[in-house]
Amino acid sequence: MNADSPVFERTLALADAAATEALGGRIAAGLSAGDAVALEGDLGAGKTTLARAILRALGVTEDVPSPTFTLVQLYETPRLTVRHYDLYRIEKPEEIDELGLDEALGEGAALIEWPERAADRLPPDRLQVVLTSTGAESRLASLRGPVKWARAFRGNDAG
Repeated sequence: MNADSPVFERTLALADAAATEALGGRIAAGLSAGDAVALEGDLGAGKTTLARAILRALGVTEDVPSPTFTLVQLYETPRLTVRHYDLYRIEKPEEIDELGLDEALGEGAALIEWPERAADRLPPDRLQVVLTSTGAESRLASLRGPVKWARAFRGNDAG
């Protein structure tokens, strides 16, 4: 996004796992081919939990493991192909070039955990979701991205 692009921003309090599932459903509803969703937060903040919720809302019924060791998992959903990336083990941003992110966005969408390790290799028009733990199951989700995401978040702010 350049400085002149319209921007969507929203902060949501997620009280429990059900609220995180609901957030995943809203993101899934707005997801289309070419979209990247960057999931940022400390260890245990809920990045993989949210990625699972998005994939389940898209119709994935198989197990959704964290791709920490495989770096990327591919899911064919009824609506679109989604690749789930975990960049935690990436040491240099150049390594991202080998993971097929451009191809993934050409064919479908991408969920990207630990996006801060990608430096400038992520699309500027991504939906950025920053998760912060606020309790045992509660968290705060700060979202920022292209204005197109405002449609998925009209109405109730409770996630």
